Amino acid sequence: MKKYLITIAIMSLFVVTVEAQQQWTFSDCVDYARQHNISLQKSRLSEQSAAYDLEAAKGQWQPTLDFATTQGYTNTPWSDGNKNAYTSNYGLNAGWTLWDGGNRNNTIKRDEISVRQARLATADYLRTLETDMLQVYLNLLYAAEAIDINASAVQLSKAQAERAKALMEAGKMSRVDFAQLTSQYEQDCYNLVNAQSTYDSRRMELKQLLELGINDDLTPANVEWTDAQVMAALPSMEETYSLARGLDLQIASLQLSKEASDLDIKTARAGRSPKISVNAGVGTGYYAPGGSFGNDLKQAWNEQIGLSLSVPILDQKKTTTAVAKAKVQQLDAQLDIDKREVALAQSVENWYITTRSAQARYRAAEQQLISAKLTDELTNERFQLGYIDPVELLNSHSALITARHTLLQAKYMAMLGQKMIDYYRTATVTLN
Repeated sequence: MKKYLITIAIMSLFVVTVEAQQQWTFSDCVDYARQHNISLQKSRLSEQSAAYDLEAAKGQWQPTLDFATTQGYTNTPWSDGNKNAYTSNYGLNAGWTLWDGGNRNNTIKRDEISVRQARLATADYLRTLETDMLQVYLNLLYAAEAIDINASAVQLSKAQAERAKALMEAGKMSRVDFAQLTSQYEQDCYNLVNAQSTYDSRRMELKQLLELGINDDLTPANVEWTDAQVMAALPSMEETYSLARGLDLQIASLQLSKEASDLDIKTARAGRSPKISVNAGVGTGYYAPGGSFGNDLKQAWNEQIGLSLSVPILDQKKTTTAVAKAKVQQLDAQLDIDKREVALAQSVENWYITTRSAQARYRAAEQQLISAKLTDELTNERFQLGYIDPVELLNSHSALITARHTLLQAKYMAMLGQKMIDYYRTATVTLN
């Protein structure tokens, strides 16, 4: 028993220390995650990468220009004339594609869609992070209140064990009954330790989402909800789904994928289009042995311009196959949209079922707690007078603790469900 008393003393000191530390509200957690979450930062880098791809695609409309030079040495050992010769050539070459079947435009549009999808992916990850954080934060608050319930149980069972000891010493209670009540006290101490361990685990989960280090501490700010808030009427489920569908970023991204598949079809069909390009260049060269370097460069100076036309005739069915595959991707994109809509509808309906069930359990648990409190008070009064069977006392004690936990669980499940329904309707997550 002494080790449990030491544990309780340490935990009491911990509670005092926690109260003195800075508390994190849910908004504080969200703001911190926006700036420090590593996965979110990597998603933003993907946005930048997609933007660079778009710039590269736009650059395809610009002409190409390059400088080229060739330096060569030739040895002809059995020649009647000069056996060695040095040659050099210099040239500027430019090229520009006049028509490529619309590939450049389609590539630019495709990359614009990719940029928009990258932004949607970042925003969707942030929303997912917020909803995950909401559930972990509420679990942490629940664990904190569970500690209070278990601490209250320890105080009650401790008082009962002390009273049982006095009754035993007065000869009004057997050692067996005293051992039962002492065992209950030790069990409540053990439950309190477990509740603290659960709290620490939930806090670690929140720290992981926030990317906090091992030396960073985190204490959640308490949130109070009235019975009216817990039992608040839910809006229309059909309306919530309609709003959720319009705000869902995954559906928006999948719709962009479908638009991209339309462009892929056009790009594939461009394989049958002719290609027209213009090329121009200027160049000169030098040959030694020969005349002077400057005179040779002048004499070898040349200018050229040309127009190229390429008309595909047979391409081993590459274009036909590419078009067919692009159409398959288009159908697959529509199926992805349909699948997401079904999943969203199921998720919305599930939260309505969960919330309504939690509210019903909360209302029933309130009545159960009232009854359990009254029973426990009467039983404890009779026990103090020595007129009660210890088994009955233990049963009433257990029923009271169970009722408190049941009410607490129902409250947090009801509030979590309401907040998730609000999220589907507004795409925002708050605890206010």
